[in-house]
Amino acid sequence: MSNGEAGRQMIDGRFELVAPLGSGGMGTVWRARDVALHREVALKEVRPPDPATAAAQPGLADQLRERAVREARALARLAHPHVVTIHHIVEPPEGADGHPWIVMELVRGGSLHDRLAAGPMPLADVLRTGLDVLSALRAAHAEGILHRDVKPANVLLRPDGSAVLTDFGIAALQESTGLTATGVLIGSPEYIAPERVRGEEGLAASDLWSLGMMLYVAAEGVHPLRRATSLATVVAVLDDPIPTPVRSGPLGSVLERLLVRDPAARPDGAQLEQLLRDASTALAAGAGAGAGAGAGPGAAAAVAAPLGAAPVATPVPPSPYGQYGPPTPPPFGPVPSPYAANTTPLATTPAPRRRPALIGAVAVVVLAAAAIGIVRALPDGNGDGGRDAAKGGSSVRPSVSASSAADRPATATPGAKASGSKASEPRGSMLTPENIRIALEAFKQKAGTTTFVDLKVYDGYVLASIPTAPGAETVDAWQYRDGAAKRTGPDGTVKEGEPLIDMATVNWDALPGLLEQSKKELNVPNPSSRYVIVEPWMMDQVPCMRPYLSDEYGRGGYVLAGIDGKVKKVVSS
Repeated sequence: MSNGEAGRQMIDGRFELVAPLGSGGMGTVWRARDVALHREVALKEVRPPDPATAAAQPGLADQLRERAVREARALARLAHPHVVTIHHIVEPPEGADGHPWIVMELVRGGSLHDRLAAGPMPLADVLRTGLDVLSALRAAHAEGILHRDVKPANVLLRPDGSAVLTDFGIAALQESTGLTATGVLIGSPEYIAPERVRGEEGLAASDLWSLGMMLYVAAEGVHPLRRATSLATVVAVLDDPIPTPVRSGPLGSVLERLLVRDPAARPDGAQLEQLLRDASTALAAGAGAGAGAGAGPGAAAAVAAPLGAAPVATPVPPSPYGQYGPPTPPPFGPVPSPYAANTTPLATTPAPRRRPALIGAVAVVVLAAAAIGIVRALPDGNGDGGRDAAKGGSSVRPSVSASSAADRPATATPGAKASGSKASEPRGSMLTPENIRIALEAFKQKAGTTTFVDLKVYDGYVLASIPTAPGAETVDAWQYRDGAAKRTGPDGTVKEGEPLIDMATVNWDALPGLLEQSKKELNVPNPSSRYVIVEPWMMDQVPCMRPYLSDEYGRGGYVLAGIDGKVKKVVSS
């Protein structure tokens, strides 16, 4: 590094630093002048954010250096009008101290994040931005590149209004070895896809979820799943209902199809492009003049229920956002740079299996990460990280009689058959012993086993990861919904000797009592979200059941219990 004629720092003897444009979690972006070509450029300085972070994560500097090189090479493969152009990369000499610099085109407009700070965008602009970013993602996906952090701060707007996708710093090349540290989930809590929180990586559909959430915010002016803390936001992403858009006009039906938690049910890139073009055509034809234009307070309209639920006809309430409040500027804290790597690691307990433990393990480490400045997207509240929670808990075996009447649908005897060969149809919540056994029987009929990698039970459906054959390392994803079990696609691999669990050995009769005990232990008498994960290990390497409960304010957590239903730990958010 040297000094230019005006005393400014010079990088590689060619790039003169003019002024910082902004900084993020893993670097600073500078406005610079290329003295050789007499043009302005943007330089991303890739470095750890502070000495404490570097000390807490040995090898972080090397990881960032490799990530920077990967980003530059990934973007160099994408000569696309809606992907930021990479001009050059400056690498420190082998074995020398220092950090890389990525030389990029300087996009002179602001970011979508900056634009949304002023409120929602006109629907025509939202649709145009969606098509631009989608075209960039489709080009990246065609090259085997997943972005993994699509959000307003990573979308730049040129003076002509076109959008440019930037910051591929945490992009995943499908054929490369992952650079993310073991058990660390990187991304922005508000825009991360639910399957990524569950540890399922490598899906183009995850980028499309993030795009859909970004378009929701751009059209509605409010994020439907933002909560007061990072942890509460992640819990909401996993299972909270998404309020129906009221300003999105013909885009609303596109969001309804896109923002579904089953990635296999989302439209692919080509289908989404057609849906967005159809919405643009409908808007131009005047089809979006009602809700899309923002119908005034008190106007009567047919308002759908939350996305994924049956529509209900009802007048529009005085506030179109109900309990979520009026539109507010997106950022919590400093406005991020439109160039910098504004990523938020959400740490999870390191897992020997193919994916990290779910949100309970996120709770264990996310607050500690905040203490060294890693979690930056949202302010974290106080709470017990979980590692020091008292062991032992209650040794009283929960009783089925503790379940509420609402949790006890009238069904046939567990495992019984209805007329013919069809399994009994569940009634009411799936979170009952009877209905879980019905689902397990359905899985067994289709997959031939009840020995799974894991099981996730929600009120409305059940998800399972099941080996493709006894002893196989390949795993399929299965879903039980509306009385039927179906395979939804591949679900990764397990290594030889990794634990599995026979779900028939779980004491399901203890579940109703465990749910009631969880309400008391977590002080969540009226949960708005609840689900149970069953897998062969967690922190103490033994099979476990984990009920997760939260209310509409983001309060809650999880209870760690054995498959006998006996509580071992209580972790509050």
